[in-house]
Amino acid sequence: MEWGRKLGDSTCSVRGMQAWLISGQMLWLQGKNCKNDGIFSHGDFVMIFLKACTRARSFILSPRVMDLSLIVEALLIASSEALSADELARLVRCRVAEAEEAHQREIEDGGQAESPPDWLMALAAVDSVAVLQAIQQLNDGYQASGRSFALLERAKGWKFYTNPAYGEFVRLLFPGRKPERLSGPAMETLAIVAYRQPITKAAIEAVRGVSCDGMLQKLLDRDLVRIGGRADLPGRPLLYETTELFYEHFGIRNIDDLPNSAELRKVKLPEPPAEALDGEPELMAENRTHGGSGNDEQETGIEQ
Repeated sequence: MEWGRKLGDSTCSVRGMQAWLISGQMLWLQGKNCKNDGIFSHGDFVMIFLKACTRARSFILSPRVMDLSLIVEALLIASSEALSADELARLVRCRVAEAEEAHQREIEDGGQAESPPDWLMALAAVDSVAVLQAIQQLNDGYQASGRSFALLERAKGWKFYTNPAYGEFVRLLFPGRKPERLSGPAMETLAIVAYRQPITKAAIEAVRGVSCDGMLQKLLDRDLVRIGGRADLPGRPLLYETTELFYEHFGIRNIDDLPNSAELRKVKLPEPPAEALDGEPELMAENRTHGGSGNDEQETGIEQ
């Protein structure tokens, strides 16, 4: 293929060029002999291209029919937050309702309104089951083509995640971030909270046999544990539970995804001593200021 510009004017000399629109998706310029080896102006070439796009219904202008899986893919790419299957289905139905309302307004205004396309109206009954099937179809396609990402469900919903195999490359995007480290005692405390949540501090200490003020404070500071309310017990002690960041970090949707969750949640734990816990809120407030109690084990630097 030869491209040349004639000096002194705005035309391009094109030798052996033919425009092909393949599958209505991509314009390929292939070397074939043009009739009379002609000279096309910029305007002529643009008009030829636009006519070809119009005839082929190219997605460069607008797709003729939109598949549900591609709609879901577009929504998840555009969203900065994870989206649940129910929310994705709601967004699709809202688009259908929006098109119906626009069509009705045009009729009321006396215009010759064109009905929404059949493929769009067919999405009016989309539910979470259909969305999950679309996501499975997307993931099957990603796996078959060896893509470096996939759609995974977490506590907040579905989101794109990169393959861990590419983690060493992705890590370079965040040079200021270092791996978080939790000590053995902190992991023990976190495990007790995760499997038996919501749980009081006294119940945690009854299992571990030592004070856990400092360990709880570290978990609170790292947003792995949060205060979920107060127990209906004397002194109204605080209840602790895991956060959404916990589920995100460990790659699970809920506590039922924890290993042996059903069995371990039924194991009988030691009962905490009957004592008043009125001072617990003040203790936690003090820990937030001073960084924990001196009775706890020290961090050992075990990486998580």
